[in-house]
Amino acid sequence: MPNMLRKELTDFSSIICFKAVITGMEDALGEKATAIALTTAGRARGKQLAQELGLNQVGTTLEDATHKIGAALGKEGTRLCIIDKTITEGDIIKVYTSETLCSAGELPNSTRKCTFTLGAVWGALEVVLGKRLKGVHTESVLRGGAYDVFEFTPFD
Repeated sequence: MPNMLRKELTDFSSIICFKAVITGMEDALGEKATAIALTTAGRARGKQLAQELGLNQVGTTLEDATHKIGAALGKEGTRLCIIDKTITEGDIIKVYTSETLCSAGELPNSTRKCTFTLGAVWGALEVVLGKRLKGVHTESVLRGGAYDVFEFTPFD
C-alpha cells in the first residue's frame, strides 16, 4: 500500500487506544481544555485533508466536497466517521454523521460530545467554503438522536 506510515500495522489504530488518550487528557487537563485541544486538532486535520483532496479550488461544490470528505473519513478511508448527509438551511450547514469515533463505546445518555470528529469536518468545510465557521455538536446518538449532527454557521 502506498504512503503507509507503518509497514505491518498500516495506518490504523484502535478506538480503544484513542479513547484512552481522550480520557487521559481529561484527567490531566480537565474536560473543557481537552475538548478545546481535540477540536482544534480535528480542525487542523480537516483543513489538511481538504487541501490534500484539492477541495480548496474555486468551483468545488459543497455536495462534491462532502462526498469526497465522507469517503476520506469513512469506511474506505480513515474510518473516523460516516457522513450520512449534509443539508443547507439558509446560512446553516448541517452534517449528519454516524459511527463517530467520539461516540463509540459510550453508554446511553453519556454527556460526551464529538470533539475531534466535529473539528475534522469543521476544518474541511472552512477550506471548501473559504471562510471561518462556528461549529456546534447539536444532536447525539448517545442522547436519543439518529445521528451525531454538527451545525456550522459563518462568522459575520
